[in-house]
Amino acid sequence: MAAPVLSYEKLGLIQGSGWLFRELDIHIGARDRLALIGRNGAGKTTLLKLIAGQVDADEGRRTIQPGTRVVMLEQEPRMAGCVTLMDYVLSGNDAPARHEAEAIADQLGIDLMREAATASGGERRRAAIARALAMDPDVLLLDEPTNHLDIHAIEWLEEWLTRYRGAFVVISHDRTFLTRLTRQTLWLDRGSMRRAEVGFGGFEAWTDQVYAEEQRAAEKLDARLKLEEHWLQRGVTGRRRRNQGRLTKLLEMRAERAAMTGPQGAANLTTAADDSKTKVVIDAKGASKAYGDRTIIRDLTLRITRKDRIGIVGKNGAGKSTLLKLLTGEIEPDSGTVTRAKTIDPVIIDQQRSRMQPDKTVREVVADGGEWIDVLGTRKHIHGYLKEFLFAPEMVEAKVGTLSGGERSRLLLAREFARPSNLMVLDEPTNDLDLETLDLLQEVIADYDGTVLIVSHDRDFLDRTVTMTIGLDGSGTVDMVVGGYADWEAKRKVRTEAKKVAVRAAPVAETPKARTKLTYKDQRDYDLLPKRIEELDAAIAKDEAALADPELYAKNPKKFDALMAAIAKARDEKDAAELRWLELAEMVEGLG
Repeated sequence: MAAPVLSYEKLGLIQGSGWLFRELDIHIGARDRLALIGRNGAGKTTLLKLIAGQVDADEGRRTIQPGTRVVMLEQEPRMAGCVTLMDYVLSGNDAPARHEAEAIADQLGIDLMREAATASGGERRRAAIARALAMDPDVLLLDEPTNHLDIHAIEWLEEWLTRYRGAFVVISHDRTFLTRLTRQTLWLDRGSMRRAEVGFGGFEAWTDQVYAEEQRAAEKLDARLKLEEHWLQRGVTGRRRRNQGRLTKLLEMRAERAAMTGPQGAANLTTAADDSKTKVVIDAKGASKAYGDRTIIRDLTLRITRKDRIGIVGKNGAGKSTLLKLLTGEIEPDSGTVTRAKTIDPVIIDQQRSRMQPDKTVREVVADGGEWIDVLGTRKHIHGYLKEFLFAPEMVEAKVGTLSGGERSRLLLAREFARPSNLMVLDEPTNDLDLETLDLLQEVIADYDGTVLIVSHDRDFLDRTVTMTIGLDGSGTVDMVVGGYADWEAKRKVRTEAKKVAVRAAPVAETPKARTKLTYKDQRDYDLLPKRIEELDAAIAKDEAALADPELYAKNPKKFDALMAAIAKARDEKDAAELRWLELAEMVEGLG
């Protein structure tokens, strides 16, 4: 095994009155792709700063190979004193070459001559990425790199990191991002560090194994110790089991929504008819909205019913906020109509966490300083309610200003979800949340009795929560599909391929005869692919069941790795099969 390019031995750091963590051993190889996982407040960002050499440890030894360049992409880039984004990118003694930064910025779609003071969060994040990547690091440390990025930019970053020749350590709440890129996992948990030679795709199976081993050890201890040390672990594993049930329920809701859906056009998705079980919340008919010469929404026809969960995706500036404002009544269409139920009682949770006053306590924010809170008509004690949002009882008196970004986000969710409402609007709700809080948010959305509108760039989160996805491209086209982001992406790929075929066919001078039936190969694929997709689903389910054995990794790591590889291969084949079948289905529809 090659020597690490950077390592920390017996690392320890004191925070406040005690140790944040101690006795940590970290080794980073030249091509490692490490996911750094841990709860909010565990010290992940601080650990990255220690690895980068920005913070001095209280104990431990840092070793780095001569000439190794370590670069950290921070959550909040410091731009004080910079007039433009370019000033920030080229600041400091270690600034990258201007032409390198400009090349990356061009690919990311960011104008570095933009004034830093008025730049949006997404623009600042893109500038920080351009600076970090242009510095040509050997070790790249990424702290929530997907925050404030749209899906297009996230996919570009994924491609860049796939080609990257150095090592990286990444903190992220984006499960899809982590699963696609990482090959090793560092788990910072209760002040200690564990490492597994599996990427994030195998993280849950690995942690289930760790929890099972701890549970067996805890059974040898007294009941009180077991209660105090393992309530979280039992909560995590229990929540995972519940989420499996909720995913099944979500699939049933999608099937029900698909059955209600009439003929689809590029911007037309309506329910075929109302019945006693369907209550229309928002009904848009031919709605359009433009700003100046640019049409943002064109001819939108959409009926949203009670308990729908609608996901909205698109590049920054494509019109996601405009669509939300149209649907909720903040603005009216230039033409067409948007009718809303008179009984709508909305709650809007946006990205402005700063609205929560830093000098107030958690108790004051959630319960107006009292002991009890009314949660959707049920009276709950503040300690019990906040525990549902992963707050320990001693945090009730903490000032909002002392909370981490993720803790403030959880507090905002706790406050808003307690209010009576029948329409929940969530604008980028996953920013700053750790994975456990995302699981919790999925639970809350699944159990919510009203309608939910979600703007998000988190693809896995959308796949786990929404019944319908609406995509915007900035040209006025509104593209819709029943299902999550993966379903919308599959439909988009089919259309892209169809356009490529059309372009390739365009130069042909002779008009070909109209097709009246599929070729033999196409017909065979059309008939057999559904069965093959079912077989792949069964194979994936079987391998995932085997992977769930908590003792598998310890007993047979080779089999664990083989199962992980088999699942990845089967998923790729299934994606290709589904895409092929969708193409053939469109051909069949075109043949009448």
